[in-house]
Amino acid sequence: MTLFHYCFALLLLRYPMKIAILDDYQDRVRHLDCFKLLADHDVRIFNHSARGIGQLAIRLASFDALVLICERTNLPAALLNKLPRLKFIAQTGKVSGHIDLVAAAANGITIVEGTSDPTAPAELTWALIMASMRRIPDYTSNLREGLWQTVSTVPEKNLLGRVLKDQTLGIWGYGKIGRLVAGFGKAFGMTVLVWGSSASRALALEAGFEAAMSKEEFFARADVLSLHLRLSETTRGCVTFADLTAMKNSALLVNTSRAELLATGALQQALAAGCIGSVALDVFDTEPLPATSPLLQYSNVLASPHLGNVEERSYELHFCKAFQNIVDFFAGMPRNVLTLPV
Repeated sequence: MTLFHYCFALLLLRYPMKIAILDDYQDRVRHLDCFKLLADHDVRIFNHSARGIGQLAIRLASFDALVLICERTNLPAALLNKLPRLKFIAQTGKVSGHIDLVAAAANGITIVEGTSDPTAPAELTWALIMASMRRIPDYTSNLREGLWQTVSTVPEKNLLGRVLKDQTLGIWGYGKIGRLVAGFGKAFGMTVLVWGSSASRALALEAGFEAAMSKEEFFARADVLSLHLRLSETTRGCVTFADLTAMKNSALLVNTSRAELLATGALQQALAAGCIGSVALDVFDTEPLPATSPLLQYSNVLASPHLGNVEERSYELHFCKAFQNIVDFFAGMPRNVLTLPV
């Protein structure tokens, strides 16, 4: 135990820590079984996002610790520099690019990471694929309007759905989630085609799947193309407008990973040009997504409000780990601490 953590532990004997849990949109965190782990602390839960560094600085100024749900709130240097009291951040899941780690280190802020489980995001991916291919949202929405077996009242758009069997499922990124989705595709009788790093393609071949010889082949062959990459400087903008135009005009593009994997404006450009069959999205450049977003104006876009890990078992898993990290830290026994840059 360092002197710093020892002093924190002594401080806790007299004063509970002030903890903010951000962006609990559905107000479910306080109902979780694991919430009792924070019973000895002063906890405030925010159900609505604040916009702008100034608003966030005012909201968070009095807190010693923050609990972040995924990447719902960004913590840039300009914000962290305005929070001198903040000494601890508990991340549900893994830290992505939403926290300025250099600024966190400079301000003496400790960051701990949580755990992750690929099940919920993989299952959501498959739900979006099934719903899109069989046009279920259109059928069910029109049924409420008294229309039987109708996708659209516009004749040329009143198309039939398609089964997945014997079609090609393209998976870019053969990690934990990608492997589960590949298994789902195999169970549904699809040909699974993998693109990604040489290591990913080698693992896919070992599992009995196909590996694309090139990015061009991957986009041209896929009937359903699903992205499962972590966002980094090498993957940011890796899907270009040219890639999208190389797809079959009947193909489905699925993105439940990160919106920034697509080059800026590429998807909107492809949709406007009519060169992409359909799209299923769970992630967006701006979240929550405004109702005025151009993406929501296209009938061939199925959009869900970032539900990847928004699921009962996943919430218990992720928050239990995050809350336990808080308890351990303030007891002077920090675990899962992220190494920050100097």
